[in-house]
Amino acid sequence: MVLKRKIIKKTLTAFLAVFPSLFFANQHTDYTDSTETVTESAVHAAIEGEAATLEPENKKEKVEAYIEHHLQDDYGFTFFSDEETGEHYGFSLPVILIDNGLKVFSSSEFHHGEKLAEVDGNYYALHHGKIYKTDASGDLKPDHHGHPTVEKPLDFSITKNVVTMLFTSILLLILFTGLAKSYKKGPLPTGFGRVLEPLIIFIRDEVAVPNIGVNKYRKYMGFLLTVFFFIWILNLLGMTPLGVNVTGNISITVCLALFTYIITQFSANKDYWKHIFWMPDVPWPMKLILMPIELLGTLTKPFALLIRLFANITAGHVVIMSLIAMMFVGKNLAADMPISLGLTLFISVIELLVAFLQAFIFTMLSALFIGMAVQEHHHEEDHDAHTEEEPIII
Repeated sequence: MVLKRKIIKKTLTAFLAVFPSLFFANQHTDYTDSTETVTESAVHAAIEGEAATLEPENKKEKVEAYIEHHLQDDYGFTFFSDEETGEHYGFSLPVILIDNGLKVFSSSEFHHGEKLAEVDGNYYALHHGKIYKTDASGDLKPDHHGHPTVEKPLDFSITKNVVTMLFTSILLLILFTGLAKSYKKGPLPTGFGRVLEPLIIFIRDEVAVPNIGVNKYRKYMGFLLTVFFFIWILNLLGMTPLGVNVTGNISITVCLALFTYIITQFSANKDYWKHIFWMPDVPWPMKLILMPIELLGTLTKPFALLIRLFANITAGHVVIMSLIAMMFVGKNLAADMPISLGLTLFISVIELLVAFLQAFIFTMLSALFIGMAVQEHHHEEDHDAHTEEEPIII
């Protein structure tokens, strides 16, 4: 499979055009921890509201902390860290806050939550992946559960999940624009379009047409193709060493399911709403009972979408990282390494299948819900035909 030079050139050009903008707020080029360890420890202790945070007591706690950190979104990419020197290698991303005006600065100001960021006389603390407004002492005024009670500014920061979604969106735009242009030259696509065309035909013939109908599917093909390739590519990027976990973020899956819900409800015909609020062909007392159940069903369908995608992707990440951690937690490295690497490779292959299946299932169920909302019902005709076909036995 050979990619066209023009597509590769456009992809690199778009990526290089967007990539420098991620660094416009950075003031530190080394992105490492400060050498003033005494001051940082004091500030870090103030942020936690207790004594200075202690290092995990053993490797197991370190592994659990790393897995938890990987599953969460972050304000910068950290490729690897040096435990001995305490340095982190990667790059920071811009923090954009709305707090009595626009506040823009680099996430490296936080030094991974160990320091306060001072911007225009205001102090901000990074605590458990969230930014809080505080004072020079870093006091977050925790409640009896240890949760901060200070104000949180409106956060529009460019996190690593946002960067990954922007990159995926640009990639899809380049790929499908190139595919559309290739059809102007002939009936068959060229280059990478030969890979995309069978997938597009598969979504059309196996997902859209059977569930929505041959007369109405074209209206929703744009959404179905977008959501399929968007989720699939994000799932694949989540398996790379970049440390992104976009579809394992509940807020992302909520937004995707919300799009399906909105399209379904605004596309629904009168028969769909009639089945919800006044179910035909049932006694009227049952109609009153079924109405709240059917209404609740419109909410449980997108909820099933978001939970299925979130749970499967998150579980896959946890299993893979846990298997990798076996060689570090175990006492016998020589014996644990082959087992750990073998199981990790096996689960990774399964995850490649899961990455496709989750995108396919989300698209399939979205098409099914849309089809249920737009299909026509003919209850009276069906009832009459059924009566004529079955003779009455006296």
